Amino acid sequence: MRIILTGYRGSGKSTVGGRLAERLGVPFFDTDALIGERSGQTVRQIVADGGWEAFRLLEHRVIEELPDRPAVIALGGGAVLDQGNVEALKEGGFFVWLTAGADAILERLAADGKTSDQRPPLAGGDDRGKVEKLLRERLPVYRRVADLAIDTSGRSVDEIVAMITEVVDRGLSIRGERPQSGI
Repeated sequence: MRIILTGYRGSGKSTVGGRLAERLGVPFFDTDALIGERSGQTVRQIVADGGWEAFRLLEHRVIEELPDRPAVIALGGGAVLDQGNVEALKEGGFFVWLTAGADAILERLAADGKTSDQRPPLAGGDDRGKVEKLLRERLPVYRRVADLAIDTSGRSVDEIVAMITEVVDRGLSIRGERPQSGI
């Protein structure tokens, strides 16, 4: 089974994904990192040079080329907006939606030294407003694709990994129902 981590930027996908893969003894793929390796540019540079369309095209290619074997995959925050990406990962994939509120996201982005160098800036001057707006817009998509939802606010990486591992070990999939949250 491939475990696919999705959620807004700063929700913990890369950090949780690396630790989860290590715990499960499977490879870890971070699509943003793979895009960087392929292009020689950061996400920020790709978006600045070619816009979001250029980035999404590279992202789609990287996702289509991911190996079809057990792994943990951390997707970029907007990857699930492309139904083709979801379809490429759905078979044999278990989607875990990592959620966090705007406060937690903004705090994490501010604390992450790579944010200003590697991530595109939030459009407009009101970072909180932009984060809240995008979270509201993406909520239905994240909810639709998720097999499991976990609020990462106030939880350690190890707690989140343990929660995911417990669900995977029990073989639970709740596709078709509202995702579980904060089990």
